[in-house]
Amino acid sequence: MGKDSALIPVEDGKYDYAWVDPNDPRAREVKSIEVVERVGEVGGPTGAGENLLIIGDSGDALRSLGTIPEYADTYLGQVKLVYIDPPFNTGQTFEHYADQMEHSIWLTMMRDRIRDIKPLLADDASIWVHLDDAEVHRMRVLLDEEFGADRCASQIVWQKRTTRENRSAFSDNHDHILVYTNCPVTEWRETRNRLPRTEATNNPDNDPRGPWDSIPFTAQGFRANQMYSITTPTGVEHQPPANRCWGAVESEYQRLLSDGRIYFPKGGNGKPRIKQFASEAPGLVPQTIWPSVEVGENDEAKREIQSLFPGQSPFDTPKPERLLSRIVHIGSNPGDLIVDFFGGSGTTAAVAHKMGWRWLTVELAETNACLFTVPRLRRVVEGQDPGGVTSSTTRVAVADLPDGVGPEDARKFTTLVGKFTDDRDLLINVVTETAKFVRQAAKTDEPPLREDESKALLALLRKVGQGAEGEVAVDVMPQVRKALRDAAKTRDESTTVWEGGGGFTVAKMGPSMYEVDDEDGQVFLSSEATNGAWSKAIAGQLKFALTPDDPVFCGVRKRQRLAVIDGVADEMVVRTVAERLGEKERAVIVAKGVVPEAAQLLQELSPGSRIKKAPADVFPKATVK
Repeated sequence: MGKDSALIPVEDGKYDYAWVDPNDPRAREVKSIEVVERVGEVGGPTGAGENLLIIGDSGDALRSLGTIPEYADTYLGQVKLVYIDPPFNTGQTFEHYADQMEHSIWLTMMRDRIRDIKPLLADDASIWVHLDDAEVHRMRVLLDEEFGADRCASQIVWQKRTTRENRSAFSDNHDHILVYTNCPVTEWRETRNRLPRTEATNNPDNDPRGPWDSIPFTAQGFRANQMYSITTPTGVEHQPPANRCWGAVESEYQRLLSDGRIYFPKGGNGKPRIKQFASEAPGLVPQTIWPSVEVGENDEAKREIQSLFPGQSPFDTPKPERLLSRIVHIGSNPGDLIVDFFGGSGTTAAVAHKMGWRWLTVELAETNACLFTVPRLRRVVEGQDPGGVTSSTTRVAVADLPDGVGPEDARKFTTLVGKFTDDRDLLINVVTETAKFVRQAAKTDEPPLREDESKALLALLRKVGQGAEGEVAVDVMPQVRKALRDAAKTRDESTTVWEGGGGFTVAKMGPSMYEVDDEDGQVFLSSEATNGAWSKAIAGQLKFALTPDDPVFCGVRKRQRLAVIDGVADEMVVRTVAERLGEKERAVIVAKGVVPEAAQLLQELSPGSRIKKAPADVFPKATVK
């Protein structure tokens, strides 16, 4: 319903919209963007000249960013990644915003914003849309329509909670993140980033090539030229394991050894392994299921907000910084422009800023912006935000781990070892085990005991076992548990990523210049359409760059000059404008009223110049696609 209509917001700061004709000036108006303040440093890659927070309706903001020359020159075709966490349309009312719209209204709102963001996207950009089950299926169809079904790179499942909700038919533990690309997915795949490997965090020999992991220096099967003896630095001689051979011929082994790429575990006594440096290892292809242990969950996000705003009710639906960090890393590179036009508590902007990216975010509700977004970003700039991705914590193995076992696997292992063994005994009958050892030793080529000594010892063990059955059973579980935990021991290493700096600009969307009579559709200029505000709005609407220092013209577009008259354009206005035109320049005059003789005079004095009467001539009827 309403697919061929347009929406306009009917109340500031709320997701409340009305259907209108697509030609309605309120749906086509380009509102001005008014700078409110600049926070922190102006220059630099993360300065106020690069980062922008706009307070107002995202539809108005995107339309203005792509139309007003001062902004269009900066943003058209420059956005590398869009992440949006729009209202999920769940039918709930949260403390800081309402989340309930009829499906058609919600879809039209999203469609219009997708269409407005597309001109801003770089050729290899991607858009990430975060939703739950309420609207994700409809949104996927909408994105198929706007980008093409072949541009869907993935539908990611994020584990947003680990607790169980027992009051529901099913416990809702995940959200969806739809990923669409502005170019063929096969092309985007070549430019997107892989996830860094986290296993290679140790550097016990301080190798200048950085942290490394190790893999076995063996291969399956038998190759005669890969069967040779290897002697460790401690003098221990090793042959290839059964049914395997060494991983390379001996000359290649010697080359790796001389290059410091062979590692001998167990204090130098173990079998050789190859050092695999983190800087050289290929990254990991992102998977479609993102567990909370890797990227955080809702409770983590709320704790991040509560730590910044103690005593205040937290924003209802923040996302963890680790989640945004992964998204930004995959889809962009340092210095790229990141956009989030459903800004909320400012998580996307905060993460992008800390990572060294440029950002632009839009927040509808001025209350949210004042309570959360602006203060949070101000603290990021001032280095007063210690949470989230400000510091990076890495799990590091204390001892050598088996091949294929990472530090996080070892941490889980030690936790599970405790759950399985803390309340259990592992009883060993010493007499029985000793008797087995004596019998096995007697069968060897060089037994440690003579035959008569073995028989005597076995006889004595039987007597001891029969006489003290309860005393010969020993619980070895504590020793086993300690050995397992020692072998898989890990620790956290923390590295500070962000210490403050940069800045951002805060702006608000300007007021509407037009009112429409809903009964007859007649358009009127609003009370805001006066003096400089109206001139600025008209310049943006007609794509003229502002010329604030010119006493006659308020805008310029190539060889055209714009004059906006807050009144009637008469013969005197026309003569003044024509006199100030340079050679080969033409004028566009926009006025609230026009004397009939004025248009004819302008053609005589400056052929090719035009007069427009607002608002009718500013919004000619457009063909609805």
